Amino acid sequence: MLGRCSFPREGERVVCAVSGGADSLAMLALSAAAGCSAHAVHVDHGLRPGGQEEAAVVEAAANTLSATFEALSVRVEPGPDLEARARKARYEVLPEGIMVGHTADDQAETLLLNLMRGAGLDGLRGMRATASGLRKVRRPILALRRSETVALVTALGLRTVIDPSNAEVRFRRNRARHEVLPLLADVAGRDTVPLLARTAALLADDAELLDCLARDLDPTDTRALAAAPRPLANRALRTWLREEEGPEHHPPSYEDLERAWAVVTGRAVACELSGGRRLSRSAGRLRLDGSQQR
Repeated sequence: MLGRCSFPREGERVVCAVSGGADSLAMLALSAAAGCSAHAVHVDHGLRPGGQEEAAVVEAAANTLSATFEALSVRVEPGPDLEARARKARYEVLPEGIMVGHTADDQAETLLLNLMRGAGLDGLRGMRATASGLRKVRRPILALRRSETVALVTALGLRTVIDPSNAEVRFRRNRARHEVLPLLADVAGRDTVPLLARTAALLADDAELLDCLARDLDPTDTRALAAAPRPLANRALRTWLREEEGPEHHPPSYEDLERAWAVVTGRAVACELSGGRRLSRSAGRLRLDGSQQR
């Protein structure tokens, strides 16, 4: 199992986000087995009672695995986009390089969710073992299955936390997990999670090549963008717009890119983009106002 993980070298200190579920507990156990100096962090979102009890479960597991432990709290009010807001609040208090327990099953769910949003190549390559966003999140067990993490923590005798929200169908990811993936398996006559994870990995290779080629383009030079193949120009432009807004934000939408492309090609001298930003051109150069300029 360790051979399919991507933990750092023996002796390196790693910080693991541990909710108390089987995936994150298995990640903590495997990081210790890999010889890392593991530190477990539990974040209580304040969304349901029992946060202290859940933290105690994680602390007990950390003690069993000779890992250090830390409990953090954030406040997330109930309401729309609860999952996204809870995730944002969690990552704001977690350190850069945090390790999270996403598995191949999570990868398959992510690909399906992004497909339903009409995502392009970047969305369909799914999650990366090492993300390049604000926190540079690491996913060392992305090649493992959820069934394997459950089997591991059971074999180790670790108590787990059961999150009741994982069964709530109001969350789209839960429907993908409990309804869409089983239906796909029934139609295909086989487990489709490995197939979807493989698709994401293949697309990730293609996306990485395009990333490398797009780095040679100046995203503010309208002549260079217009002369380049549209996919490369779009990629350079998308990367620049995202970096100017902040890497923790989602990439620009298709609509934003189309508006920006009108400015690049001279069909418009300026346009409004999401986030209250304004893109304009002057003397063949693009300028972005209203962003988090760095």
